[in-house]
Amino acid sequence: MALILFLVFSLLLQGALVFTMRGSVLGDIACEQLPTQMCSFSIASSGKRCLLEYYMTQGGSMEYQCKTSPVVADIMHEWIETDDCIRACGVDRNSIGISSDSLLQPHFTMKLCSSECYDYCPNIVDLYFNLATAEGVYLPSMCEAQRTNMHRAMMEIQSSGHTSGPVSAVAAAPVAEAPLAGIAAGPVAEP
Repeated sequence: MALILFLVFSLLLQGALVFTMRGSVLGDIACEQLPTQMCSFSIASSGKRCLLEYYMTQGGSMEYQCKTSPVVADIMHEWIETDDCIRACGVDRNSIGISSDSLLQPHFTMKLCSSECYDYCPNIVDLYFNLATAEGVYLPSMCEAQRTNMHRAMMEIQSSGHTSGPVSAVAAAPVAEAPLAGIAAGPVAEP
Protein backbone atom coordinates (compact mmCIF):
# COMPACT_ATOMS: atom_id res chain seq x y z
CA MET A 1 0.00 0.00 0.00
CA ALA A 2 2.83 2.37 0.86
CA LEU A 3 4.47 1.61 -2.49
CA ILE A 4 1.25 2.44 -4.37
CA LEU A 5 0.87 5.75 -2.52
CA PHE A 6 4.52 6.55 -3.18
CA LEU A 7 4.09 5.89 -6.93
CA VAL A 8 0.88 7.94 -7.14
CA PHE A 9 2.43 10.93 -5.36
CA SER A 10 5.60 10.61 -7.44
CA LEU A 11 3.58 10.75 -10.65
CA LEU A 12 1.56 13.72 -9.41
CA LEU A 13 4.69 15.57 -8.33
CA GLN A 14 6.41 14.81 -11.63
CA GLY A 15 3.38 16.05 -13.57
CA ALA A 16 3.26 19.25 -11.52
CA LEU A 17 6.98 19.87 -12.09
CA VAL A 18 6.72 19.28 -15.83
CA PHE A 19 3.71 21.61 -16.06
CA THR A 20 5.51 24.29 -14.04
CA MET A 21 8.74 23.95 -16.01
CA ARG A 22 6.91 24.03 -19.31
CA GLY A 23 5.04 27.15 -18.32
CA SER A 24 8.12 28.95 -17.05
CA VAL A 25 10.47 27.95 -19.87
CA LEU A 26 8.17 28.13 -22.88
CA GLY A 27 5.29 30.18 -21.62
CA ASP A 28 2.49 30.77 -24.04
CA ILE A 29 3.43 30.78 -27.70
CA ALA A 30 2.06 33.81 -29.52
CA CYS A 31 2.81 33.98 -33.24
CA GLU A 32 3.46 37.72 -33.14
CA GLN A 33 6.27 37.15 -30.61
CA LEU A 34 8.09 34.47 -32.63
CA PRO A 35 11.19 35.32 -34.63
CA THR A 36 10.41 35.22 -38.35
CA GLN A 37 12.82 32.31 -38.91
CA MET A 38 10.68 30.14 -36.57
CA CYS A 39 7.25 31.31 -37.70
CA SER A 40 6.19 29.04 -40.58
CA PHE A 41 4.83 25.67 -39.43
CA SER A 42 4.50 26.81 -35.81
CA ILE A 43 1.30 26.62 -33.77
CA ALA A 44 0.33 29.14 -31.09
CA SER A 45 -0.97 28.20 -27.65
CA SER A 46 -4.45 29.04 -28.94
CA GLY A 47 -4.11 26.21 -31.50
CA LYS A 48 -4.02 28.63 -34.42
CA ARG A 49 -1.31 28.26 -37.02
CA CYS A 50 1.34 30.92 -37.44
CA LEU A 51 2.13 32.29 -40.87
CA LEU A 52 4.86 34.45 -42.25
CA GLU A 53 3.74 37.61 -44.05
CA TYR A 54 5.60 40.51 -45.56
CA TYR A 55 4.84 44.18 -45.93
CA MET A 56 6.52 47.18 -47.47
CA THR A 57 7.91 49.78 -45.09
CA GLN A 58 7.57 53.49 -45.72
CA GLY A 59 11.18 53.43 -46.88
CA GLY A 60 10.29 50.88 -49.58
CA SER A 61 12.02 47.88 -48.05
CA MET A 62 10.31 44.56 -47.47
CA GLU A 63 9.86 43.43 -43.86
CA TYR A 64 8.64 40.06 -42.62
CA GLN A 65 6.39 39.49 -39.64
CA CYS A 66 4.83 36.47 -37.98
CA LYS A 67 1.04 36.61 -37.68
CA THR A 68 -1.66 34.39 -36.21
CA SER A 69 -3.80 32.87 -38.94
CA PRO A 70 -7.46 31.90 -38.56
CA VAL A 71 -6.48 28.29 -39.41
CA VAL A 72 -6.74 26.04 -36.34
CA ALA A 73 -4.49 22.98 -36.03
CA ASP A 74 -6.57 19.89 -35.33
CA ILE A 75 -4.07 17.87 -33.34
CA MET A 76 -1.55 20.15 -31.62
CA HIS A 77 -1.00 23.34 -29.68
CA GLU A 78 2.19 25.21 -28.73
CA TRP A 79 4.39 23.71 -31.43
CA ILE A 80 7.50 24.95 -33.19
CA GLU A 81 8.40 22.57 -35.99
CA THR A 82 11.78 20.82 -35.84
CA ASP A 83 14.48 21.28 -38.46
CA ASP A 84 14.42 17.50 -39.01
CA CYS A 85 10.76 17.63 -40.08
CA ILE A 86 11.33 20.73 -42.21
CA ARG A 87 14.00 18.79 -44.15
CA ALA A 88 12.16 15.45 -44.22
CA CYS A 89 8.94 16.98 -45.56
CA GLY A 90 10.60 19.29 -48.06
CA VAL A 91 9.02 22.47 -46.74
CA ASP A 92 10.63 25.88 -46.37
CA ARG A 93 10.70 27.81 -43.11
CA ASN A 94 10.59 31.01 -45.13
CA SER A 95 7.25 30.13 -46.77
CA ILE A 96 4.94 33.10 -47.04
CA GLY A 97 1.33 32.36 -46.07
CA ILE A 98 -0.39 28.98 -46.24
CA SER A 99 -1.11 27.46 -49.65
CA SER A 100 -1.94 24.12 -51.25
CA ASP A 101 0.07 24.97 -54.40
CA SER A 102 2.99 22.76 -53.37
CA LEU A 103 0.70 19.70 -53.48
CA LEU A 104 0.82 20.04 -57.27
CA GLN A 105 4.59 19.52 -57.31
CA PRO A 106 5.51 15.81 -57.61
CA HIS A 107 8.86 16.30 -55.85
CA PHE A 108 7.12 17.86 -52.84
CA THR A 109 4.40 15.20 -52.59
CA MET A 110 7.08 12.51 -52.78
CA LYS A 111 8.81 14.03 -49.72
CA LEU A 112 5.53 14.71 -47.89
CA CYS A 113 4.44 11.09 -48.41
CA SER A 114 7.84 9.65 -47.44
CA SER A 115 7.96 7.62 -44.25
CA GLU A 116 10.35 10.15 -42.68
CA CYS A 117 7.73 12.88 -43.00
CA TYR A 118 4.36 11.11 -43.01
CA ASP A 119 5.11 8.89 -39.99
CA TYR A 120 7.12 11.30 -37.83
CA CYS A 121 5.95 14.86 -38.57
CA PRO A 122 2.28 15.07 -37.55
CA ASN A 123 2.11 18.87 -37.62
CA ILE A 124 3.11 19.21 -41.28
CA VAL A 125 1.05 16.18 -42.32
CA ASP A 126 -2.01 17.60 -40.52
CA LEU A 127 -1.60 20.95 -42.27
CA TYR A 128 -1.31 19.40 -45.74
CA PHE A 129 -4.06 16.87 -44.98
CA ASN A 130 -6.43 19.79 -44.39
CA LEU A 131 -5.16 21.72 -47.42
CA ALA A 132 -5.59 18.63 -49.63
CA THR A 133 -9.09 18.02 -48.24
CA ALA A 134 -10.05 21.60 -49.11
CA GLU A 135 -8.97 20.82 -52.69
CA GLY A 136 -11.04 17.62 -52.75
CA VAL A 137 -8.07 15.26 -52.33
CA TYR A 138 -7.71 12.64 -49.60
CA LEU A 139 -4.03 12.80 -48.60
CA PRO A 140 -3.70 9.17 -47.36
CA SER A 141 -5.00 7.89 -50.72
CA MET A 142 -2.69 10.23 -52.61
CA CYS A 143 0.29 9.04 -50.57
CA GLU A 144 -0.66 5.39 -50.99
CA ALA A 145 -0.84 5.88 -54.76
CA GLN A 146 2.52 7.63 -54.59
CA ARG A 147 4.11 4.70 -52.72
CA THR A 148 2.59 1.90 -54.80
CA ASN A 149 3.16 3.49 -58.18
CA MET A 150 6.69 4.85 -57.94
CA HIS A 151 7.23 4.45 -61.71
CA ARG A 152 4.33 6.84 -62.38
CA ALA A 153 5.64 9.22 -59.75
CA MET A 154 9.09 9.20 -61.33
CA MET A 155 7.59 9.85 -64.78
CA GLU A 156 5.69 12.82 -63.34
CA ILE A 157 8.91 14.19 -61.88
CA GLN A 158 10.74 13.78 -65.19
CA SER A 159 7.92 15.37 -67.17
CA SER A 160 7.80 18.33 -64.80
CA GLY A 161 11.40 19.19 -65.58
CA HIS A 162 12.70 18.59 -62.05
CA THR A 163 15.09 15.92 -63.28
CA SER A 164 16.38 14.90 -66.64
CA GLY A 165 17.46 11.51 -67.78
CA PRO A 166 17.79 9.32 -70.81
CA VAL A 167 14.71 8.54 -72.86
CA SER A 168 13.73 4.91 -72.65
CA ALA A 169 14.01 2.84 -75.82
CA VAL A 170 10.39 1.84 -75.28
CA ALA A 171 9.30 5.47 -75.14
CA ALA A 172 11.22 6.53 -78.25
CA ALA A 173 9.35 6.16 -81.51
CA PRO A 174 11.03 3.73 -83.95
CA VAL A 175 12.57 5.42 -86.96
CA ALA A 176 13.20 3.53 -90.19
CA GLU A 177 16.36 4.43 -92.04
CA ALA A 178 14.88 3.45 -95.41
CA PRO A 179 11.50 2.33 -96.70
CA LEU A 180 10.73 -1.27 -95.85
CA ALA A 181 10.96 -3.76 -98.72
CA GLY A 182 7.64 -4.41 -100.43
CA ILE A 183 6.17 -1.02 -99.54
CA ALA A 184 6.02 1.49 -102.32
CA ALA A 185 7.53 4.80 -101.47
CA GLY A 186 5.71 7.87 -102.59
CA PRO A 187 2.69 10.00 -101.87
CA VAL A 188 -0.39 8.36 -100.46
CA ALA A 189 -3.55 8.85 -102.48
CA GLU A 190 -6.34 10.53 -100.54
CA PRO A 191 -9.77 8.85 -100.69
